Amino acid sequence: MSEPLFRADPYMRGCDAAAVAVDSRGVRLDRTVFYPRGGGQPGDRGTLAAGGARIAIADTVRGEDGAILHIPAAGADLAAFAPGTAVSAAIDWPRRHRLMRMHTCLHLLSALVPGAVTGGQVGEEKSRLDFDLDGERPDKAALTESLNALIARDLPVTPRVVAEAALDADPTLVKTMSVAPPRGAGTVRLIEVEGVDLQACGGTHVARTGEIGPVRVSKIENKGRRNRRVNIVFDARSQEAPMSTRFPGAPARRGRARHPGRRGAPRDGCARARRVA
Repeated sequence: MSEPLFRADPYMRGCDAAAVAVDSRGVRLDRTVFYPRGGGQPGDRGTLAAGGARIAIADTVRGEDGAILHIPAAGADLAAFAPGTAVSAAIDWPRRHRLMRMHTCLHLLSALVPGAVTGGQVGEEKSRLDFDLDGERPDKAALTESLNALIARDLPVTPRVVAEAALDADPTLVKTMSVAPPRGAGTVRLIEVEGVDLQACGGTHVARTGEIGPVRVSKIENKGRRNRRVNIVFDARSQEAPMSTRFPGAPARRGRARHPGRRGAPRDGCARARRVA
């Protein structure tokens, strides 16, 4: 099983790893920063490099055995990625960061709309949640205003781990009816937006709501007698300025995590963070 470095630090952009297996399903590493598709969030894209070879990774998924599979782009030559080979992994950070912002915004949306979540999808440009609602659908302008008010409060977003029994004791921690959190390990990961939302989630998120940037509810659709689909997009102001000016409260950007035991690696196995100017 790959060590999921993205879980401890979603801002880590790259890592040193070792190839574990390479076959028709994809490339498996002993550790990775690549998030595998799941919970409505797409899998990461990026590159893997070994020796003088570099390949593009078109998607990341979990195999039936739970292993994280890095799916090469069509035509990639995998000859340099034999088991045991030292590999440098790097995600497409701009894409990942947009997904982190969107995913966190959907948590805010789920806290504002009074209905069970029946489905959802995180996207780079547009994301959505489907709600089981009885009665009038939400007002688009009012919902946009409420979302941006929560974002502007720059609330901390923090993960926590609880025993699986906590989900049985409080079913409200699982908000999405169509996606159950992974169980069997004895613990479940929760994401808390301070004072606003707490729910089980295994995806990647930003550290504070202010990092999301301005958003807009672009459309609210009827998808059945009770099902309402709420679509959100980034406001134009979220896409123009660089991250350091757009999100002054953003945490330091992480660099590359070196492989434990390799020469020059910090004692904790992680590169020092570089502060955004």
